[in-house]
Amino acid sequence: MTSWLEQHRLALGLILGRFARAPFSSLLAMLVIGVALSLPLSLYALVGNIKALAGNIKLEPQITLFMPPGASADSVRQIETQLKELKTVRQFRFVPRDNALQDLLKNTGLTDVAAGLDRNPLPDAFVIEPQSVNPGELESLRNTLLKLPKVDSVLLDAVWAKRLNAMVSLGRDIVLILAVLLGFALLVITGNTVRLQILSQREEIEISTLIGATDAFIRRPFLYHGILQGLGGGLAAWLVVSLGLQLLNVGIGDLAKLYDAQFLIRPIDTTGILGLLVFSSALGWLGAFLAVERHLRKIGANP
Repeated sequence: MTSWLEQHRLALGLILGRFARAPFSSLLAMLVIGVALSLPLSLYALVGNIKALAGNIKLEPQITLFMPPGASADSVRQIETQLKELKTVRQFRFVPRDNALQDLLKNTGLTDVAAGLDRNPLPDAFVIEPQSVNPGELESLRNTLLKLPKVDSVLLDAVWAKRLNAMVSLGRDIVLILAVLLGFALLVITGNTVRLQILSQREEIEISTLIGATDAFIRRPFLYHGILQGLGGGLAAWLVVSLGLQLLNVGIGDLAKLYDAQFLIRPIDTTGILGLLVFSSALGWLGAFLAVERHLRKIGANP
């Protein structure tokens, strides 16, 4: 066990020494990998923020039934009675026009505008939660509500929220596709770098095989090279995306202030960062492994 650990320590030290002797080319390769990974990582961060925003939105469909302006209390009670008899209605609540106006002023800050109004322009309304979310049944319920007496209009809500949810799902699919494509590019970059290392040390490898070095011994330094290069590329991608999000938040913060709102893009969470580093390191290892196996067979290393 001690000998095995010592071999890994020597292999790691050998690769770190190579990085130290050629820092510019090593950092350049990591930066190339980082730029390749920054695109799917940026989309991952944006999709995560959109998903969090969508999570605060109630995606259950609601139907809002508006009464005519100046509807009497008897009309309101009549609508309540008919809504209770509808089996397609799960529950409902009545929203008086005065409460609706107060909520509007509270959420929009238009107190000064409301002070200039002669009367409350909002109607009484019922907010209805249907039993089914089937689009056809929702439309049928909407038509039924429109036929009730003393009903001015009926609005089917949450359609835009469903569209937002669909966009989030599409964004996740795009991130996955880009991660696969750019992951393949990372394999090519790492494999090409390791291939150059192997070609520059071809004679050394051949001599090592002649004196009994195993494939594992020869392969080990190159695998560490791939892991460290992938890890460095993942760190570079994280730094690039984090800087980009910070710069983007400056403009978003200024825009949000104009609407008296507070919204900033959240940075990548710890789970996302760890996943990125594991993903980039694993791809670097795989690219190095494939390159080493191919060239070991070419130079006639021991099986």
